[in-house]
Amino acid sequence: MTDTTEATTPDLKQPWIVLKAITVVGIALSLFQLYAAGIQPLGLFYQRPIHLGFILVLCFLIYPVFGKHRPRGVVGWLIDGPLILCGVLVGYWVPAHIDIIANAIIPRQIDVVVGIISVLVVLEAARRAVGGVLTIIGAVFIVYSFAGVRGELPWLADFMPGILNHRGYSIDRLASQLTLGAEGLFGIPLGVAATFIFIFVLFGALLEVTGAGKFFIDLAYAATGRQRGGPAKAAVIASAGMGSISGSAIANVVTTGAFTIPLMKRLGYRPAQAGGIEAAASTGGQIMPPLMGAGAFLMSEFTQVPYIEIVLVSIFPALLYFGSVYLLVHIAAVKLGLKGIPAADLPRVRDVLKEGWHFLLPLVVLVYFLTAGYSPLRVGYFAVVSVALAAVARALWDFFRHSPSFDGFIALLGRGWDMTLRALELGARNAVAVSMACAVAGIIVGVVGLTGLGLKFSAMMLAFSGGNMILALLLVIIASLILGMGLPVTAAYIVLIILVGPALTEEFGVPILIAHLVVFWYSQDSNVTPPVALAGFAGAAIAGSTPMETSFQAWKYAKGLYLIPMFMVFNEVIIVGGPLPLVIWNGALAIVALTAFAAMLEGFLFAPIPIWQRVALAPAIIAVFWPDLRVEATGAAVIVALLAWNAVVSRRSVAA
Repeated sequence: MTDTTEATTPDLKQPWIVLKAITVVGIALSLFQLYAAGIQPLGLFYQRPIHLGFILVLCFLIYPVFGKHRPRGVVGWLIDGPLILCGVLVGYWVPAHIDIIANAIIPRQIDVVVGIISVLVVLEAARRAVGGVLTIIGAVFIVYSFAGVRGELPWLADFMPGILNHRGYSIDRLASQLTLGAEGLFGIPLGVAATFIFIFVLFGALLEVTGAGKFFIDLAYAATGRQRGGPAKAAVIASAGMGSISGSAIANVVTTGAFTIPLMKRLGYRPAQAGGIEAAASTGGQIMPPLMGAGAFLMSEFTQVPYIEIVLVSIFPALLYFGSVYLLVHIAAVKLGLKGIPAADLPRVRDVLKEGWHFLLPLVVLVYFLTAGYSPLRVGYFAVVSVALAAVARALWDFFRHSPSFDGFIALLGRGWDMTLRALELGARNAVAVSMACAVAGIIVGVVGLTGLGLKFSAMMLAFSGGNMILALLLVIIASLILGMGLPVTAAYIVLIILVGPALTEEFGVPILIAHLVVFWYSQDSNVTPPVALAGFAGAAIAGSTPMETSFQAWKYAKGLYLIPMFMVFNEVIIVGGPLPLVIWNGALAIVALTAFAAMLEGFLFAPIPIWQRVALAPAIIAVFWPDLRVEATGAAVIVALLAWNAVVSRRSVAA
């Protein structure tokens, strides 16, 4: 569940022995994770350091010091060799000395030295795997911890506003905080990455290797291809299915977009429009249960809300998002006069299911064990095993149907073995970026806890917003956009929730689960919001359009990403629950408001919408968000009346 696809592509410029080392380390990491998930659970001070050690070694092997596409050379190995050994040290030290560390009142100097090495190595690995921005942010937080009267850099306190001042800490105190307890490197973010996230990354890798991606795309085409704008609607549905599994908007664009974008262009969508639709749909995969990228697992740990509950309450908002994208796609197709793809050129649902029905079994297993109350880690383990068993059963079924022979059986075993090793390596590769992001996030969490920065930031946020909820949410959006320009979604979410979460929950009274959902949704906006729209740029590369135009199209189609979280805040009953009539009423309001918003945005629903009606829809939509029943009802009535009149105009024009 990374935010980059780079790690999934082996660099052929690396020497074969390095590629073999990457394969061996990756397979060993995946096997270790499977052992810990399904056979022998490990304590946090064993699981997390060992996982981090594997990830660091893998990171320095995959990403040479001078860049992934440049030869490492002697100088490179003189740098990377010691760093690889340091990665081994990080994975070994705490598990090997846990009894001494746990019983020590004052940390030993050797533990402090190893702690300093661990922090520096993690920052360098994050620079290579995730980018320089996250490393800089981590370093800034470390420097901030030293800036105080008793810190290593007391003179820096003179340059900070008074509200940010703190007592300051020594390097020994910080190293102990970050590496000898459960509040720094080995805290909740890395804990989630080393357990839930990794096992589901491996689940996604197995699905990818066994061909599930093509199955879901073909199924989406078979279901929607004959409708107006069929390929665009197929992109929405396929991205909903693939996005939750892949956990990466960019990876989603690259995989599903390779099929959907060319077909959208052939049907009549402009290149930028096709790329933008795919980017908007792929971004929605991150908020789609059951996996939601890494978000659901992190939310469960931070809020102590059961994972299954987070999944259940997230279904309706995710459907609202995809429904809004789907409706915008449909309106655009009607406006352009586009038709569907001829049935003869499309796969049939029956044929697609006949060839790939076994890919649905792991999802059934996933849902069953989740609803049965098993832990996400154990559910992930069963899901991985079910994918492997389903693939083996299907392969054997096909083998015995088609003239089985001894040579054919040996060849089948060879293909199965290669596929298994490839999936184990791919799962480990895909986990590098997200684990490094979570490790640096642990540094940030540790510093925030040590200095009390979270409460200070909440006070600043309250002062800037003047206690106004709308202004506070706008500040969150701006902060998420700025952070998202250089951070993966997972890291942006963790940093934001640490800083703004206390303000939303304590000062503005937002329920904790809604606060986390809002921050998580807003953390996605860097994928579709100019000037840095990462998923939009990926879509532009496939569509052959300009990145900025494609990004603006993605931004247009992904507007639900901004509206739906606000609806959660002001109509919280759809998340936290309440009387059934009230839940139904608010759910219906959300559907009506998003339909009206799509129509206002496009100036079309059943027929062209005049300017005055589009202007009238705007305050009606705002009224629907207002937490007052009379205002909501008035806004909904205006929307229904205007859209009904649009339907009447459409019928009259057809009759004429």
